[in-house]
Amino acid sequence: MYDVIVVGGGPAGMTAALYALRNGKSALVIEKNGFGGQITHSPKVENYPGTFSMSGNEFAERTLDQILKQGAEIEFETVTQVKPEEDRILVLTEEGSTFEGKTAILATGVKHRMLGLEGENELVGEGISFCAVCDGDFYAGKTVAVAGGGNSALQEAILLSEKCREVIMLQDMPFFTGEARLQEVLFSKPNVKGLTQIKITSLLTREGELTGVSVENTGTHETQEISCDGLFVAIGLIPENEPFKDLAQLNRFGYFDSDEQCLTKTPGVFVAGDCRSKGVRQLTTAVADGATAALAACRYIDMK
Repeated sequence: MYDVIVVGGGPAGMTAALYALRNGKSALVIEKNGFGGQITHSPKVENYPGTFSMSGNEFAERTLDQILKQGAEIEFETVTQVKPEEDRILVLTEEGSTFEGKTAILATGVKHRMLGLEGENELVGEGISFCAVCDGDFYAGKTVAVAGGGNSALQEAILLSEKCREVIMLQDMPFFTGEARLQEVLFSKPNVKGLTQIKITSLLTREGELTGVSVENTGTHETQEISCDGLFVAIGLIPENEPFKDLAQLNRFGYFDSDEQCLTKTPGVFVAGDCRSKGVRQLTTAVADGATAALAACRYIDMK
């Protein structure tokens, strides 16, 4: 039986394992894809204290190496259920494994919301992107479209406007929902065009690469094709918390409704990272959550 089982190998999950191990506890980290989470999409991280510059992958590799040297165990499996029992917590996986722990930390992270169009998944990395910082340089001097109208979409577009020949904003609502100041900054740029009430209906391709999008005006129902070299999708994030909704309260957006203490309504179960309801989702806040949740788990074990 492990002292702490961490579900998720992003910054929060790996930090949780590190703090548990440093407190003399055993730790297992179960990750379904690859270690590092969303930060691995960032080629340059310059806002992490004590580190002038690093890539997200470098951070992930260093932290994984650090926890392995501290004695962490890892498993590449998909957790489907966390089941508290009287004297233990069972963690079940899609692959058929069952792991036993004294505590569990849910650091399940988030995933990008997709448009739901045919061929979309196949075009990720071949014309469809989610991160202007990561992929903006690939479209220098080219035309890109940005799907979305909130703060994230506006911020992405501002970054892209510095590199791209033209940035076309496609918002399916009648207005942009992001902050007025961001809109002012973005739409003051001569190479930015904003279109509202525009729904992307299909993706245009040639030889497996994106060449544009077909759109429909939701007010007039007129259709047109918009040529672009790349499409940045910024329509929100989806927390992957549904399998654990009986363990921790979810807010209306699907995030764990837990405060800075990272506690849940279930004794011995804690949450950490982007999956938690919070105002700021950054690398620093994720690792802070990991530390907080791990220390809470250690206290829980020591008091039993």
